[in-house]
Amino acid sequence: MATAGPGALGADIGQIPATWDFEADVVVIGAGATGLPAAIAARDTGASVLVVEANYDIGGHAILSGGNVPLGGGTSAQRRYGIVDSPDTVFADLTDWTIVQPNGWPDYRYNDRLVMRAFADHCTAAYEFLVANGVKFKEVPPDNSGAHSTGNSAPRENHAFWTDGTGLGSPSGRDGAGLVRPLEASARAKGVRFLLNHKMISLVREAISPGRVLGLTAQYAPRTLPGATTPLHSYRSAGNIDSTTPQVSIRASKAVILATGGSTSNVNFRRMFDPRLTEVYQTAGEPYTFQDASGELAAMAVGASLWGLGNQILENGDGIRTQRALGARYNYFTWDVNSPIFPLVRASGLDVQDWQNVILVNQLGQRFYDETKGDYPNGNRYNEFSPYKPNDYRNNASIDYNPTEYNFFNAAVAMNAASGPPDYAAGPVWAIFDAAAVAREQWRMTPPYVDPAGYCFSAPTLVELAAAIRNPYQQRPMDGAALHAAVERYNSFVDAGVDPDFGKPRPQYKIHTPPFYAAWATPLVHDTRAGLRINAQCQVMDMQGEVISGLYCGGESAGGFNQHGLGRCTAQGYMAGTYAAAQRP
Repeated sequence: MATAGPGALGADIGQIPATWDFEADVVVIGAGATGLPAAIAARDTGASVLVVEANYDIGGHAILSGGNVPLGGGTSAQRRYGIVDSPDTVFADLTDWTIVQPNGWPDYRYNDRLVMRAFADHCTAAYEFLVANGVKFKEVPPDNSGAHSTGNSAPRENHAFWTDGTGLGSPSGRDGAGLVRPLEASARAKGVRFLLNHKMISLVREAISPGRVLGLTAQYAPRTLPGATTPLHSYRSAGNIDSTTPQVSIRASKAVILATGGSTSNVNFRRMFDPRLTEVYQTAGEPYTFQDASGELAAMAVGASLWGLGNQILENGDGIRTQRALGARYNYFTWDVNSPIFPLVRASGLDVQDWQNVILVNQLGQRFYDETKGDYPNGNRYNEFSPYKPNDYRNNASIDYNPTEYNFFNAAVAMNAASGPPDYAAGPVWAIFDAAAVAREQWRMTPPYVDPAGYCFSAPTLVELAAAIRNPYQQRPMDGAALHAAVERYNSFVDAGVDPDFGKPRPQYKIHTPPFYAAWATPLVHDTRAGLRINAQCQVMDMQGEVISGLYCGGESAGGFNQHGLGRCTAQGYMAGTYAAAQRP
């Protein structure tokens, strides 16, 4: 079922509570890569800080990530390895409108220059702030690994890592814990308080204009695992407020900072930018964290403006991920079976080593693409344009323009012959393979590695396989004859050594050894790159271009910045916390 659409959250405008349940100088909504730096930065100035988090634990999307943090401008890491960079170079790189990807989409054309100037000027300070608060980065030169739209002039990607060994890591088992857990520990040690399991309902504003934001209301919303009788709980308790009151009001004497993590989990919200993004496309980070647009909706309800909307439709970087883990609904990566939320995930998924081992079909059973082609282009990063002259339209003479190479999502949604009202969704994508492929990949085709309850199926024949597929997003049964014909045709390409349909380079393996398998391989939605309008101090602005006093925002809920997550999140969190704490009550 689709999550609530734009305008679903209410607002308390002029309805000020007679009494407040909690109060702090600065109240931060969200405890991820934006919220934790914001909380620490505000606390460092002497402000009292309360972090309100909807989840049972901290970390948000960031704790599930690979921990890759693009920050440059002359950091200590860059200087240590002789890398020349500066704030001016960062600004020039990330506002260079001449940079275009091989599929024709521009990296930086729709960036807000004011927002980018502020980021560039705080980039180095944000990096040193993370290090000072316990984040450890790998002792390697900043590089391009995991980098997306980080600029052409210098390598800027830094890699946090996690080797604590105490179990206080990430629900995904990934290195995002190396960013988030040290920041959590620092925040708690400095006296930041946390109110977990509470979801913001609305912001409280004196009046629509020019009244300031005074605080918020939040609802107690604990999470439980299937069959459990007690809610999930956080790893740490120091500084947690123990409250089960159904609804609370929270006063912020100086400012509220929205660090709610974006909007991609909200189907109706994301479809404003791209109507193709129906319910079938799952969202990176779920089911641990949900980018539900709660911050955007609450701010819009008190007059805030959205901004940088063009960035949300760009098909480069990590906006939409295509070649994902197979056989599991939550296919952002292969999950750690020891994750505390694994009962919600249900299956780790299968990593694919060689895409020659599968073909991809739409919900009708029709093949539609060269399976060996990958995600969208990564986005411009260090030295990808050579020679490079900033802001020179001739930079694009070095592009190998190739829209077919990076067209998986467009191909997948174009094959929507079975779509129908009300949304005309294209339906799932299924990876089809056989027992021989399983042996080559060394996959285990049983739970907890795959999810047979809707996301992975097997049968002795292809016709029976098509009939076995039962999935809530499959709008009609797969055509067994169509699937059989697609596989037989593909097998003939293996004999011929040529794929005349989609150009797969020398198809290698026939699909003819039973049992046969169909595994969920549908693309997922990843980054939020449009959000609330902010100024250079991360203050939220309204439709008239005026500041909404007492309201700040950063990270994926803020607009005007086309870049994959952790760099902009941490820098804008640091900025928002610093500026918010300096605001007079």
